[in-house]
Amino acid sequence: MHTSRIARRARWAGAAVIAATVLAGCGSNADGDGASAAASGDIAYGTLLSSQPSTGDAVLPSAAGNTRVTYMSEGPQGDPAVVSGSVSVPGGPAPDGGWPVISWAHGTTGVADACAPSSGSVPGSDGEYLRYVDDTLDRYVQAGYAVVQTDYVGLGTPGVHPYINGDSEANAVTDIVTAARELDSSIGTTWYVAGHSQGGHAAVFTAAEAPSRAPDLNLEGAVAIAPGNRLGDTLQYFAAGGPDVRAALGYLPLILLGAQAADPGLKAYDYVSDPVDPLLDAATNGCTDATFAAAQHVPVDKIIPDDADLTPMADYLAKQNLGGLTLQVPTLILQGTADSSVTEPSTTALVDTLCTAGNPVSYKTYDGLEHTPTVPASFDDALAFIRTLGDGGAPGGVCGA
Repeated sequence: MHTSRIARRARWAGAAVIAATVLAGCGSNADGDGASAAASGDIAYGTLLSSQPSTGDAVLPSAAGNTRVTYMSEGPQGDPAVVSGSVSVPGGPAPDGGWPVISWAHGTTGVADACAPSSGSVPGSDGEYLRYVDDTLDRYVQAGYAVVQTDYVGLGTPGVHPYINGDSEANAVTDIVTAARELDSSIGTTWYVAGHSQGGHAAVFTAAEAPSRAPDLNLEGAVAIAPGNRLGDTLQYFAAGGPDVRAALGYLPLILLGAQAADPGLKAYDYVSDPVDPLLDAATNGCTDATFAAAQHVPVDKIIPDDADLTPMADYLAKQNLGGLTLQVPTLILQGTADSSVTEPSTTALVDTLCTAGNPVSYKTYDGLEHTPTVPASFDDALAFIRTLGDGGAPGGVCGA
């Protein structure tokens, strides 16, 4: 059951990446003029830029068509951003109104172009994770949903990936639905966002922001599995140093480089001691196997310099917390009680905060489950939630209503 990925480290999603290329080799619609227009902001968000058949692990076997795409979206500074992803469409005649859509937000895959899920060839435990989750995504296709999957801004395309930046996540998750409809006219306007870990974080931000971003689409609900949250709380943990932090140290470069991508004034290397620089170097060049391997060889007695001012970084990360959002659609949050990456107490506290603020949230936990196994275990509950909404019903157990 892909135990090396599951047992070795359960993951939040996302990574900081310095990508090199965008449209090269990505389809029949790619051309230099399109890339230039995208860069200058002359192309509307959600515009399909290129398409080609998906290959390798990016193929969902039950889909009649699997396509790798690039499309126009928006980065954390409001800048135009070319994003890659995939579109998988069921076979047979579409229902009235077209295929409903699941826009899936993925977990951590890596920090280099080769780690973008839509490439279909992500190596190591990151590829193992994607194959594991794809089994569940394929079940959505079998159930009659088109499945679209963004790679996020800057992962596999030019620029740096702004790890756990809620605005850019929600933009990429939403805009790929528009692009998919341009690709295939059988895809309808009704859609749902679902995601795991960082993808769970993305799903909650999408529930807050997508309805106003794409009013021509009908977002009916969100599913967030073990949503990553409150990354700023980890800064003091890493600053304390010591042997206990080594197991989680591979996440630090993702946090720092991602924040720098969203706010260039936050210089990632200023937040680590010189001997820890190789950890950030690894995070710009390899998938997370390489990052966690590098974490085994850097000193942990002084990870963050004593004179580092953590306040600007902490303030930025606090803006990415989920508890202050106003959700526009019913949102189902799912959590394993044995999750050692996104813990059950932290998610329960998030749900309590969202409910107290009047948000329409449902919550379910799964006894004894770790981070990644919660994805397949929660499928039936997620599908029932989505189908209830699709049938015009009201999900049970909703707080804040």
